[in-house]
Amino acid sequence: MNTKHVLLIQCEDAKGLIFNISKIIYDNQLNIVRNGEYVDRENEQFFFRSELEGELDKAQVLKELRFVLPDGAKVELRAKRKKRIVVLATKEHHCLGDLLLRHHYGTMNASIQAVISNHDVLEELVTKYQIPFYKVGTKGLTREEHEEAVLKKMQIFDFDYVVLAKYMRILTPNFVAQYPSKIINIHHSFLPAFIGANPYRQAYNRGVKIIGATAHFVTDNLDEGPIIYQDVIRVDHTYNTKSMALAGRDVERTVFSKALELVFREKVMINGNKTIIF
Repeated sequence: MNTKHVLLIQCEDAKGLIFNISKIIYDNQLNIVRNGEYVDRENEQFFFRSELEGELDKAQVLKELRFVLPDGAKVELRAKRKKRIVVLATKEHHCLGDLLLRHHYGTMNASIQAVISNHDVLEELVTKYQIPFYKVGTKGLTREEHEEAVLKKMQIFDFDYVVLAKYMRILTPNFVAQYPSKIINIHHSFLPAFIGANPYRQAYNRGVKIIGATAHFVTDNLDEGPIIYQDVIRVDHTYNTKSMALAGRDVERTVFSKALELVFREKVMINGNKTIIF
């Protein structure tokens, strides 16, 4: 039996919340390993994360918690475990290669169930790690038809998150609706700057002195979903579009891996179009 759990709560702020939550945890003979809480004062929303140890009756604990929390509270009690992911990719290898290495050596709190791509460029790389690879081409298909074919491949697997490792296609609202708050993307720009295609060309034309990367949840609004993690590096006038892109790959890879670990370890809660990071 898994005795390690993560408790996540979002609700309207009220007096005595931490006392009431802690009492239920104590009454159920659970040990608190780590606690975190945050109050969004503007919207009067309370966010709580607790790592727990001990055997528990999940249904009973959730029932007791909902009894003492305000109406409409969101409560999740998740067993701590490795997540399962399906990766979507296109041609670029740097982010996918990093994920494959972490998967192989067990340093990522997730296991890759499959990689799906609209090209076969990365097939040799993926199969070296004995991970299923599927090419779903776009030739002769509408965007909707292509996505339907991708979804059919994905449905073969049981997974928690969809990871876009430089998947250079815009997802339709129908696709996004299948996995709300479960699709994670890496964008090669320090958002909200340079949304959409060719951000390094946009950055070069603007003469920027820093370039960055942003990992975010995918929504219907292109590159505008809740941001999980960002970072930047400095560039100067000697960089052209190509050298910016080459330099940017390192920060893309780092930002992506850090963001995914935060999500895989249940440290991210969504607050509207923002995130709370514990």
